[in-house]
Amino acid sequence: MQTPTPATPPRAKPPLRAVLISPYELGRQPFALAHLAAVLEAAGVHTRCVDLAQQRLVEAPLADADLIVLSLGMHTATRIAVEALPRIRERAPDAWLCAFGLYAPVNEGLLRSLGVGSVFGGESEPDLVAVAQALGAGVRPAAGGVRRSGVRFMVPMRSGLPPLARYAHLVLPDGTTRQAGFAEASRGCKHLCRHCPVVPVYQGRFRAVPVDVVLADVAQQVAAGAKHISFGDPDFLNGPTHALRVVRALHTRFPALSYDATIKVEHLLAHRALLPELRATGCLFITTAAESVEDAVLERLAKGHTQADLETAVRLTRAAGIATAPTFVPFTPWSTLAGYRQLLHTLLALGLVHSVPPVQLSIRLLVPAGSYLLDLPGFAEMLQPFDPATLGYPWRHRDPRVDALQAEVQRLAAAGEAEGRPRGEIFADIWRAAHAALGEPAPTLDPARFGPLIPRLSEPWYCCAEPTEQQLQSI
Repeated sequence: MQTPTPATPPRAKPPLRAVLISPYELGRQPFALAHLAAVLEAAGVHTRCVDLAQQRLVEAPLADADLIVLSLGMHTATRIAVEALPRIRERAPDAWLCAFGLYAPVNEGLLRSLGVGSVFGGESEPDLVAVAQALGAGVRPAAGGVRRSGVRFMVPMRSGLPPLARYAHLVLPDGTTRQAGFAEASRGCKHLCRHCPVVPVYQGRFRAVPVDVVLADVAQQVAAGAKHISFGDPDFLNGPTHALRVVRALHTRFPALSYDATIKVEHLLAHRALLPELRATGCLFITTAAESVEDAVLERLAKGHTQADLETAVRLTRAAGIATAPTFVPFTPWSTLAGYRQLLHTLLALGLVHSVPPVQLSIRLLVPAGSYLLDLPGFAEMLQPFDPATLGYPWRHRDPRVDALQAEVQRLAAAGEAEGRPRGEIFADIWRAAHAALGEPAPTLDPARFGPLIPRLSEPWYCCAEPTEQQLQSI
């Protein structure tokens, strides 16, 4: 009797292969990619990460990818991704393309025209897992959407990214440096500033990341050499009780670790009693979105503070031993040459010249699709048609001298940064340009009024700045 041949066991299906791409994340090791990688790996998806701030697209392992996901958390990243997408499509014609992050849903039409199949907004990790599962089952994935809840936070998986030492570092006033890490203690924001890209996606909501997850993520970065942590929360004091739990836990476990955070002017005033404890737990500086020193502009942006409030916030943080690093959007349709001169004089009066990267003095208001600015009466009439090339609605100032000054300040800032010149010298160039635009002689500057050097991160660019030629070279 012939013995039956045993049936060949079915061959195990190989895991889905996903490539996660970060075009740019402020010179930091990309948190968004690291967290998504952890979530996808837990779901059985094999992931590889590519950071175009550190790696070239031509070196990315795209050929055998089933799924390619782009992280679009900011304007600069999205501009770089738009340039990269045709090359990605060419190298991986059969892969399913996804985009997620704050700038993905507001640019959905453009992204789809470039071959992106699924577009998601905030809290998108569960949706991206569902996309991978659909691909694995041979089903067409969902086209996209905006989720605002439901993520189970995990410890980010950073092992697939370039080493932490290759990223931005902390520069102290004496010139010494510390390796910096990057963490998030919350997502979203409870405020509705009209120009902010967080608002259209989160619509006033924010979510706290569990303290133990934050602590574990920081611990792995400390093990990799981090001696400073930069918190990327849109506003660290959206939940002040949660923020205190995080920094107390960090300080207990890593007493020598320093950190910085972003906090609204409004919150610096409302929670001024917390500032001494922030300093005692290692806070070196606070980034705050001052945006303007013209109260009429601040009102239109719905910032919730005035110029006087900014001055108070600077005094409060200094009294607590914390440096203030304000950011600005000095060129808007409502700005004036006199207002720009006022901004420069305010920086002098508050001793903030060394606290502001020169690029901040050149930023022009971006109006992306879905911006709450479009709800302002009469504002839409000030705009030109949406321009996919710049991902926004272009505008021209009614006073052409303002646009000319913005272009000149941008040139001076970029040239000065490229040459490695001190901030005070670049400020002096901008000072002269601003007064020349008004047809006035520039008063002599006293460097003693520039204020102290403050701790800062070595990456000078910002999310609302246009990408540089050097950044675009990665693709």
